[in-house]
Amino acid sequence: MKAQHDRAGRGGAVWVLVITSVAGFMAALDNLVVTTALPSIRESLGGGLEELEWTVNAYTLTFAVLLMLGAALGDRFGRRRLFMSGLALFTAASAAAALSPGIEELIAFRAVQGVGAAVMMPLTLTLIGAAIPAERRGAALGIFGAATGAAVASGPLIGGSLTEHISWQWIFWLNVPIGLVLLPLARLRLTESYAPKAPLDIRGTVLVSAGLFGIVYALVNTASHGWTSPVVLTGLIAGAAVLRLFVRHGLRAAHPMLPMRLFRGRAFLGINAASLLMFVGMFGSIFLLSQFLQSGLGYSPTEAGLRMLPWTGMPILVAPVAGLLSDRFGGRPVVVTGLALQAVGLALFALIIDPGMSYAAQLPALVIGGVGMALYFAPAASLVLSGVRPEEQGIASGANNALREVGGALGVSVLAAVFAARGGYGSPRLFVDGTAPALWIGAGAVALGALAALLIPGRRAAGHRSPDQGERPGPVGSPEEGRDLGQRKARDPEEPGPHPVAV
Repeated sequence: MKAQHDRAGRGGAVWVLVITSVAGFMAALDNLVVTTALPSIRESLGGGLEELEWTVNAYTLTFAVLLMLGAALGDRFGRRRLFMSGLALFTAASAAAALSPGIEELIAFRAVQGVGAAVMMPLTLTLIGAAIPAERRGAALGIFGAATGAAVASGPLIGGSLTEHISWQWIFWLNVPIGLVLLPLARLRLTESYAPKAPLDIRGTVLVSAGLFGIVYALVNTASHGWTSPVVLTGLIAGAAVLRLFVRHGLRAAHPMLPMRLFRGRAFLGINAASLLMFVGMFGSIFLLSQFLQSGLGYSPTEAGLRMLPWTGMPILVAPVAGLLSDRFGGRPVVVTGLALQAVGLALFALIIDPGMSYAAQLPALVIGGVGMALYFAPAASLVLSGVRPEEQGIASGANNALREVGGALGVSVLAAVFAARGGYGSPRLFVDGTAPALWIGAGAVALGALAALLIPGRRAAGHRSPDQGERPGPVGSPEEGRDLGQRKARDPEEPGPHPVAV
């Protein structure tokens, strides 16, 4: 009887992993699947650089600012129920995006897609944690991470292939049959669970949404209005002021969506600053380079997606090695090295970019950037959890994911603004004239991310203990270090964080 029960439990866990991994794949895929379709969308629906930016940013922004609220809604009203609601909204918005008659409608439905993903995506991890025993959870999360990583790697290729061989609309139609299959499976195979005391930070959500929208709106409009125009200056100043209110709210509120005290830990501050800057440089560069390969070099959408694989797909090959290096040397040197290589790759591409460049000339920059991306991703998740209490690991992970999405939206806006100021779509030479300085900005952002990662305590610092400390914490970047900190704080609530930070 017990054996039958164990087999049934394992079967249920497999279904949970399959359903959540496929849903995570869809949500992650829509971050980059649209990039290689942008020239075809512009040709089909019209619109300029601003509209193309919003086609990407409408999704990433709503995804970022509502992600932590989505997790709290699931905890309070039922994780399975909210997961299914987010999945249904994401699927319906995908169909509406495919049917969009104009660029404005496409942007609107991309925003709705982001809302659905923000509700669905954080609950995938919660559902895995509730259904799979702790001793098997690491392997399950590894499979889930591989699925989302494969989505990021294959996004430009899938988008390019569907655009070239069918139509750009099919990058959205693809989600519909998958969603329609997952919905009844989720209803039948997932178990409902709650955390009824989960707080909802509506005020924090409104503040961060309004602040980020103001800044991104201003950056997107720099091409048409200029940096000193009232529209741009108002958006930047008002957005920054509202974000300052959000920080103040995070310091004073009883249950903020993002507790600012978490940033007192050097590990948490360093990896989140590095993640934000990494995505500024990476997302903005992918946005421009995926178009350059088509508009500047004349590749088809499929050819463009294939040629980006040494960059976007390298994490699949290098991640296992990066994980071993992280285990041996600690997370900080691996992340710093990865960010430095990503910056070198972008700088090399900016140095050699030319309308007549061969693929052989591009390949070293793409490979170096891809290896750097893999070295960053492998230890990043464990570093996020290294300085927080066990009960705060969900908040910490959600905050890091949100900051990465925000970085992506800002990267597209900032690099596109540089591109518009120095170049345009008029000719391959004009496209290169705008892309080269934008890539230098992207490389600089990632290089700053490498410097920010140096804030993360090294393994020797993490292992150091003073005479009054009872236990030696685990190495930074390991779950043990987070548990040790939580245990110390449980014994002594006045135990300070590693280092205070002025906000």
